[in-house]
Amino acid sequence: MLTEMRLQIDDSILLSLKESKTAFIKEMLFQHAIQLYRKHKLSLGKAAELAGYTRLEFIRKLQAESEPIFDYDEALINEMINSPKTTLHIVQE
Repeated sequence: MLTEMRLQIDDSILLSLKESKTAFIKEMLFQHAIQLYRKHKLSLGKAAELAGYTRLEFIRKLQAESEPIFDYDEALINEMINSPKTTLHIVQE
């Protein structure tokens, strides 16, 4: 199931940015997907889906933007090192 959303933006903004409507929407979705991924509200796969990319394309785009792909805190990293089951569970998410 898909949900359609409507957004109104003044044409002068697109002209100022020198972007097409399609490019603007794609970038806006990508930026929002990054924010949701950073906040751990979406997994990497779901963030990629929101942005309209495959996982690999999304990872490459994150790298191009110098965004961290994995953002684990020290406790989780230590747990991953010490527990292969935890690591396998995290990687499969």
